[in-house]
Amino acid sequence: MCDCIGVLAASGRAGDRFTIVSGIFSEWSYMTMKKSIIDELVSIFGQENVLTEREDMIAYSYDAAPVEIEPEAVVFPTTTEQVSKLMKMAYREEIPVTPRGQGSGLSGGSIPLKKGIVLSMDKMKKMIEFDPNNRLITVEAGFTTSDIDPIVSEANLFYPPDPGSVAFSTIGGNVAENAGGLRGLKYGVTKNYVKMLKVVLPQGDIVTVGSKCVKHVAGFNSELIFVGSEGLLGIMTEVTLALLPIPQHRESALAIFNSLDSAAQAVSDIIAAGVTPSTMEFMDNATINAVQNFKDCGLPRDAEAVLLIETDGEMNSAKWEMSVIEEQVKKNDIREFQRAQNTAERDALFAGRRVALNALASVKPNLILEDATVKRSVLPDMVRGITAIAKKHNVQVGIFGHAGDGNLHPTFLIDQSDKEEMARCHKAVDELFQLAIDLDGTISGEHGIGLEKKPYLKNQIGDAGIKMLQDMKRMFDPKNLLNPGKMFDMPGEAA
Repeated sequence: MCDCIGVLAASGRAGDRFTIVSGIFSEWSYMTMKKSIIDELVSIFGQENVLTEREDMIAYSYDAAPVEIEPEAVVFPTTTEQVSKLMKMAYREEIPVTPRGQGSGLSGGSIPLKKGIVLSMDKMKKMIEFDPNNRLITVEAGFTTSDIDPIVSEANLFYPPDPGSVAFSTIGGNVAENAGGLRGLKYGVTKNYVKMLKVVLPQGDIVTVGSKCVKHVAGFNSELIFVGSEGLLGIMTEVTLALLPIPQHRESALAIFNSLDSAAQAVSDIIAAGVTPSTMEFMDNATINAVQNFKDCGLPRDAEAVLLIETDGEMNSAKWEMSVIEEQVKKNDIREFQRAQNTAERDALFAGRRVALNALASVKPNLILEDATVKRSVLPDMVRGITAIAKKHNVQVGIFGHAGDGNLHPTFLIDQSDKEEMARCHKAVDELFQLAIDLDGTISGEHGIGLEKKPYLKNQIGDAGIKMLQDMKRMFDPKNLLNPGKMFDMPGEAA
C-alpha cells in the first residue's frame, strides 16, 4: 500500500506543505543559490527575468497537486537560445532545472523536487506562424491553449484537444502531459496533433523533430518521444500543431438514468453500435447533487447518473448519429432523453459538467481526484468496482469524466485532518489503481505520473518497463538534472 496520493483542498491547494520523498511526506527547507550562479542567470535572462526572493519562490513552489517545494531561483526565457544557455550552465554546474507552464498540472509534474531553478515558460507566448492552407499553427510553448481557436476560427479551423484547464494551460504543458479533454473520444488527445517540435536537450543542444508534412519517415518518430515525457527528456520551446475544419453541425443531448450501471452500459452499447460521439460525459448522483448545490444547472437530483452526449459533422450525419444513440440508450434503464434545441440549451446542458470538480471540492475540506482509465467495453465493470471500493472502505466518492473514452475521474471526498478517514482512503485509492490495471487499463489517462502516481507506475509497467524508462532518461540526461525525481527514481538517486 502507498499513501502518496493527491489531496486537493477545496480552494485547489492543500493546506499543508508536503512533498513526496521515498513514498512518504516530508518537508523541505529553504536554500539559497550562489551569487555567481545568480549573476550568470541575470546575464542570460536580464535582471527583470530572474527571481530569487523568498516571497517569489513560494509562488513557484506548487502546482495543482498538494505539494510545495521552493526553488532557489525562477527564470523567464523569451528565446530558445536563452533556454539553451541555461541548460549548458546547469549541466556544467549540476543544477536541477524544472520546466513549468501555468502550473495547472494535477500530478505534481512542475514541482521543483530537487530545488534548483524553475524555468517558467510564461513569456514565450508568441504565435510564430499560422498556415491555414496546410491546417497548421506554430506557437511558442507558453502560448495558452484557449488562444488558438480565436485565431484559427477565422479560417474555419479549430484545435480539438480541450483539457479542463483550457482557459489557462499552455501548449508546452499540454504536450509534456499529453493532455486530453472532453473531445478526446472522437478527436483524440494532444499527441494526435503534434507535428513538429523545437526542443532544448538537457545539455543545451537545440533540435527540431518531426515535420510539417502529412507523412514523414526521416529517422525515428522522435517528436512523440517528447509528448507525455513530463519535462524529463527535453524542453519544448516551439510546437507545430495540426488543425481541423470546424464541424458544420452539432447535436447535443442529456440522457437521464435510473441506475449507475445502466449509464455505464449505455456507453458501451453506443460504441458497439458503431457511433463515435464527439463528446460523451458521465456524472453520477453524488456529482449531480454537488453541482446543483454549487450552481443550479437544471440537473435532476434524483437521477442515479446522466450522460451528456454530443455528435458533430455534416448535419444529416450528426442527426443520424444522435438518433442511433437515442435508440441505444433506451435499451437501458433510462428515464428521459432530452435533446438541446439551440446553442443556449446546449450550453446549459454542459454547464454542470464544466463545474463538476469545483462543485465536488465544495462538499468536504479536501478531495482526491484520479483519472484511472479503462477500455470502453469494461466501463460498467469499472464503475461497479469504484462504487464497491468506496463502500468497502466507507469513503465518499463522486464519479464523473470522459466516459466515451473510458477516462473516469473518481473523486474521493475527504477531510485531510481525519487521519482514520485518510487511512481508509489510501487503501481505496490503492485498490482503484489495481482495479484499472486488472481491467487492462491505465493508472492515468491524462493527468500524468509526476509525483502523485510515481509509486504506482511499476504496478502497471513492471520492473522491465521502469528500467527502459530509466535507460531513456540516462541517454538524454546523464546527470539527471531535468525535472529529476518525477515519474520514476533513477538508480542511486537520493531522495
